[in-house]
Amino acid sequence: MGQLSKILYPKDLRELSIGDLPPLAKELREFIIDIVSTKEGHLGASLGVVELTIALHYVFNTPNDKIIWDVGHQAYGHKILTGRKDRFYTNRQLGGISGFPKIEESEYDVFGTGHSSTSISAILGMALASSLKGEMNQHHIAVIGDASIASGMAFEGLNHAGVTNANVLIILNDNAIGIDPSVGALKKYLTNVKKGTAKEENIFECLNFDYSGPIDGHNLKALVEELQRLKDIKGPKLLHVITTKGKGLQKAEEDQVTYHAPGKFDKITGERQKGKNTNIPPKYQDVFGHSIVELAQTNENIIGITPAMPTGSSLKIMMEQIPERAIDVGIAEQHAVTLAAGMAAEGLQVFCNVYSTFLQRAYDQIIHDVAIQKLPVIFCLDRAGLVGEDGPTHHGLFDIAYLRCVPNLIIFAPMNEMELRNIMYTAQLGLDRPIAIRYPRGRGVTVNWKTPFQKITIGAANRIKKGTKLAVLSIGHIGNAAVDAIEQCTDPKKVSHYNMRFVKPLDIKTLDYIFSSFETIITIEDGCKLGGFGSAILEYANEVGFSNKIHIMGVEDEFMGHGTIEELHQLSKIDTNTITIQLNNLLHAPQPPS
Repeated sequence: MGQLSKILYPKDLRELSIGDLPPLAKELREFIIDIVSTKEGHLGASLGVVELTIALHYVFNTPNDKIIWDVGHQAYGHKILTGRKDRFYTNRQLGGISGFPKIEESEYDVFGTGHSSTSISAILGMALASSLKGEMNQHHIAVIGDASIASGMAFEGLNHAGVTNANVLIILNDNAIGIDPSVGALKKYLTNVKKGTAKEENIFECLNFDYSGPIDGHNLKALVEELQRLKDIKGPKLLHVITTKGKGLQKAEEDQVTYHAPGKFDKITGERQKGKNTNIPPKYQDVFGHSIVELAQTNENIIGITPAMPTGSSLKIMMEQIPERAIDVGIAEQHAVTLAAGMAAEGLQVFCNVYSTFLQRAYDQIIHDVAIQKLPVIFCLDRAGLVGEDGPTHHGLFDIAYLRCVPNLIIFAPMNEMELRNIMYTAQLGLDRPIAIRYPRGRGVTVNWKTPFQKITIGAANRIKKGTKLAVLSIGHIGNAAVDAIEQCTDPKKVSHYNMRFVKPLDIKTLDYIFSSFETIITIEDGCKLGGFGSAILEYANEVGFSNKIHIMGVEDEFMGHGTIEELHQLSKIDTNTITIQLNNLLHAPQPPS
């Protein structure tokens, strides 16, 4: 394997000559491509920073010198060079290494970075802490790439760092793309810098950074020389590095959006493996994407907004067909929510599509700018529930709990594709308050999903199956697992199943009937148990004096790791088999004396 086989840790790397580094870069790229082609993962971002990764560990004395990778899917090469080469094949698999930097995993992962734009604040905090402790022999480096520099939090960090004497080095990995192409005025400015047509004043120098660049991020000799020079310069510094996302794999360079995380592909040609079965249900995100276009064609007041996820959310479909009414604001969740609020205040029907885990970053805006003012923003929360291999930073487990306590907010979770379409249709007809619609990553359950729109009564549950003894109350897509579990239990006739649909407002009439008719109740959700859907049912049961046992099935009070969605459902005990076991235990449990 050449030089890479000899490198277990960065200290081994530093024994090489400068001339050995370019061949090492080629080997490292091939190693990443080889593993990711079969095991899947984030490809393009890590390929783009291979030379930069090598140069940083070559010049700086890691882990004593601190490097934060932002966002973390650029860090595959970093992981391979820092003691995890032999385990890299387990990347993002259950029990394997994380796809992102993770403090518990390695002393070289000095800060976890699953969400973007946190590195500058974190590295500044570390640098200031080192200074206070009198540790003056450390360097602190943040590599911020994939459009993360445009986020508000990154600007906040730059604004503070520029008025300190902290010995921080910010490396702007400028590849002009996040998951989708970068947007905004800053992107235009950086493009002009690269062309040499920017105004004389440099924005980073105005923020009191010692600016250098732009330099070729694939020229190892130039990178090493510049990093060695910067080691001797005190105070806040910013190095502007130009890279190509997907560098070294032609298909990944040509189609940077798809090859951000391409799935399985041929490691030689780069061709992606295509699924053979086309007669399968659609992804929820695509149902959203096609449905918003369908609605917008008859409702000229509909607007779509997403913070940097047009492809992931499928708002790209609207951007291609009705571009003037679909907006990508970049990695700016707070701005996306308040922009939506401003548009809603002017009477537009705004669909703000944000991944569940990313909406956490705009919590104050949900409350202050939307809910208090009862502005009818339509939040579409993609990737709700357990999302799989991306792990704890990306699981959408907390949305029910963090939204349920907000006044003036409707919360709905569709069980299937038609319910998603119908609640979107209902919301754009006009509501007197905001609504959050949460749906999971992945495919639904219905092949022929494109049915005529029907209005949904706000707050109304739907009984799926009638039974005599035990009532199952499910919320959202996880209800399909409950359907299968009921069919497999020992006495399905004794089990009723209610698709509650609304977490808020609850269907009080239906709940009153359930409390008066059934000995035992189970609630099932693909979210956290604390403060979630089951908690809402318990609270209402307490209000009306229902004293029978309510069994809550959901994710326990812990951060779930990474693995397939099926594996994580099993670990969380919300999979079909575990639900069936719980049903059988309750159906055959001895009855308390009357």
